Amino acid sequence: MSAPVAPVGRVEKHDTASTLGTTLRFAAAGLVWGSSFLFIKVALDGVSFGQVAWSRAVLGALALVVVFAVSRRKLPRQPIVWAHFTVLAFLFAVFPYLLFAWAEQYVSSGLASIYNATTPIMTAIFATLVFRVEKLTRSQIAGVTLGIFGVLVIIAPWQAGDISGSLLGQLACLGAALCYGAAMSYQRKFVAPYKVPGVTSATMNIGIAAVIYLLLTPIIATGPVNLTLPVVASLLALGILGTGMAYVWNYRVLAEWGPTRTSTVTYITPVIGVILGFVILKETMSWHEPVGAVIVLVGVLLAQGRLKLPGQGFRNATR
Repeated sequence: MSAPVAPVGRVEKHDTASTLGTTLRFAAAGLVWGSSFLFIKVALDGVSFGQVAWSRAVLGALALVVVFAVSRRKLPRQPIVWAHFTVLAFLFAVFPYLLFAWAEQYVSSGLASIYNATTPIMTAIFATLVFRVEKLTRSQIAGVTLGIFGVLVIIAPWQAGDISGSLLGQLACLGAALCYGAAMSYQRKFVAPYKVPGVTSATMNIGIAAVIYLLLTPIIATGPVNLTLPVVASLLALGILGTGMAYVWNYRVLAEWGPTRTSTVTYITPVIGVILGFVILKETMSWHEPVGAVIVLVGVLLAQGRLKLPGQGFRNATR
């Protein structure tokens, strides 16, 4: 699943990077994260939403542990670092994995991918109002406001709906994006000062989440299963690729391209999610969903500073 770019850790430089290799890693991460919503939807045909989240975290942790072991890195020893990463594990993995899996019982995979794209909006809100690690510009405030309006357009409160179904599913997706936004802001304030390397951070984050899920096995991961080939393939892809290797690829891209260029993966994942849902699952959308998605993406561009309000760039240039 699409997640915030480089949620934890510091950037590591690689002197012998290949431009083609970096581009392929970027494309692979965007494709895998955009496909994650399809994998969740297919997996739900054979297992419960709790089993989807459980499998995703455990398989992702196994993949990252292998990468971590091969790279011969070391884990931090300070208890406070582990405490902060435990908080991150809940915000970045435990809660959102359950929320997205539960939500896709009621909403389309394409719609879930659109809500995931609101993560930068949520990050801006938490970073400013809760953790106070940054101060928003006028353009960013406009972006957050526009993003919230776009979410309202997607939800379409003017339409009468089943409160137990689609609406609650959409709110669950929104809650998952809120968790990602909180995780990004928490990381910036409490974890970034420790300068934990990227792959180590990802391994700790998903690894702690996997341990939590293992402890919750009797509650969320029991029940009947129907492990058809599509279900098994989806679970493996979601865990090993989407929750494991994609983060390794993304950290490598981050090291070569920097955060600004790397963060454009935010715009790729919802497009892939919607296209795959339409082509493979034959999903349809109401008119307000793509309209709201465009509004949200414009809000994201403003919130990330990629767009400026008319006249703001001129004023900045004349100071």
